[in-house]
Amino acid sequence: MKDHFGYILIDMTEFDHSTFISPFTWRYGSEEMRTIYSEIHKRELLRRVWIALAKAEAKAGLVTEEQIAELEAHARDIDVDRATEIENEIKHDLMAEIKTYAEQCPKAGAIIHLGATSMDILDNMDAVRLKEALSLIIERTKALLRAFGEKMEKYQDYACMAFTHLQPAEITTIGYRFAQTAQDLLDDLEELEIVRNRIRGKGMKGAVGTAASYAELLKDRGMSAEQLEDSVMAELGLKAYDAATQIYTRKQDLRVLSALSELCCTIYKFAADFRIMQSPPIGEWSEPFGKKQVGSSAMPFKRNPINCEKTDSLTRFVSSLYQTAWQNGATTFLERTLDDSANRRVFLPEAFLATEEALLTMTRIVKGMNIHESAVKRLMDSYGLFAATERLLMELGKRGANRQEMHEVIREESLKAWAEVQEGRENPLLESLCTDTRILEYLKRDEIVALLDAREYTGDASKRTGKVLERMKNL
Repeated sequence: MKDHFGYILIDMTEFDHSTFISPFTWRYGSEEMRTIYSEIHKRELLRRVWIALAKAEAKAGLVTEEQIAELEAHARDIDVDRATEIENEIKHDLMAEIKTYAEQCPKAGAIIHLGATSMDILDNMDAVRLKEALSLIIERTKALLRAFGEKMEKYQDYACMAFTHLQPAEITTIGYRFAQTAQDLLDDLEELEIVRNRIRGKGMKGAVGTAASYAELLKDRGMSAEQLEDSVMAELGLKAYDAATQIYTRKQDLRVLSALSELCCTIYKFAADFRIMQSPPIGEWSEPFGKKQVGSSAMPFKRNPINCEKTDSLTRFVSSLYQTAWQNGATTFLERTLDDSANRRVFLPEAFLATEEALLTMTRIVKGMNIHESAVKRLMDSYGLFAATERLLMELGKRGANRQEMHEVIREESLKAWAEVQEGRENPLLESLCTDTRILEYLKRDEIVALLDAREYTGDASKRTGKVLERMKNL
């Protein structure tokens, strides 16, 4: 519905499944994250900033203790419907909340927002929310790391085929494969904590960042504008930027999106690899699958990796939001323009909710995943022998054989054997190498057999997995 000026009139009571609502409202993310980015919590935080400002101004004799007590008494009396009614009339959301709060506080209403500009309140509120949301993401990341740690310990020494160029290569361990992702997650966790610890508010600096309104308000009051700002920020548990325009630098949002995007990159790769590992030709891993779960509406036999696919979809979305944050950081001209305002209402909560859903989903997948040992054995039986030929080549070199000549011998026999395997026949490579007279000049048959046991050709994968586990435990 629009008024006679063409402005859209908001009705906050009409949000149900008969109209568009975001999937993040009900499908993706947790109630905790949705609460952080709810209108109720936002307005409670706004009131926290106004109370902190009033307390600081009370030190200068501008506000009474009775007024502060009234503000605190109504700090949680959020009335979105009344604020929306006022906003529909005056077309300014923050002033609508001020008026709503003032109606509830007849003694203190006149001093709410005294000396402030809108972004003194909104940007400090956003800084608090960013810290809250980052803290929740950090906890979710730790939970995912714990799930990886359990799998790494269980499968630290369990040999399996590794792949390069999506072709069977050498041998690794299942635990070491998990360790690659866990290592990246540890780096992501450190970055998230750095970003959270660097979050700063705008402070109380007024319309263009000079704090001129506060300086004027505090003349002959025994308090400077900087002292007032310090008092407000201490009450909020925030540090303030030394310099700001009407807003805090939007590069802060960019750093947050960068940290979330890097985390999502790690999750995306693991989920994509998982999808490859679940493909039947490999078939070593599979997602947990419910008894009544439907894999396909057309093909009843299918067990699609839908959770990994959802995870890749959401993390890809988060990566796309970085560009919006970049544009905001680069093009809020001079002391501020408003072209960042609408998109920040969208991309900040959605970035956190999408990242959180990816973390929650991947934690459930890793905890409940199936590792099919028969498939691991099948691949090892089919391809492990080829990988172990490198081990044989190393030993032949140590025994004095010509490395280049032995490489050619093994290459020729391997290609013949590969052709047999491709036709579905048994791999003849072990027998052909054990009976090759050129190799028998340097090694006995039983030595060749032992060297071609691929299960023993995992290098220091187990030790390196242990190093990542140790780093996780230290955190």
